Amino acid sequence: MNRDALQSALSQHGSVSARTALAELEAGADCEVFSNQTASAQRLWNIWSWRHEVMLDTGVTPRPGLVEAIAGLQAAGTAPVYLATVTGTRRRFTIFLSEDLTQCVACW
Repeated sequence: MNRDALQSALSQHGSVSARTALAELEAGADCEVFSNQTASAQRLWNIWSWRHEVMLDTGVTPRPGLVEAIAGLQAAGTAPVYLATVTGTRRRFTIFLSEDLTQCVACW
């Protein structure tokens, strides 16, 4: 997957986090797609929803977009997803991509 394809996937996703990650990417932020392995969206949903609960229980404020990303992972069901990151000037974004690498499933 190249930078343009990641930009395209982010531009199709309606979340604030995806738009912000896209803006960082367009401004020259570093990106990496981990295309050597997938995980099921359901498994990732289990992990991140549990982490979100722990954050709330311990008083940690989750980064913006986490709740929406968890919902996106849940909606993807058991579909395989790839992980990507965009490291911008203000923060690092975690992006989950569809198996064909054309759609952003979730971003936070």
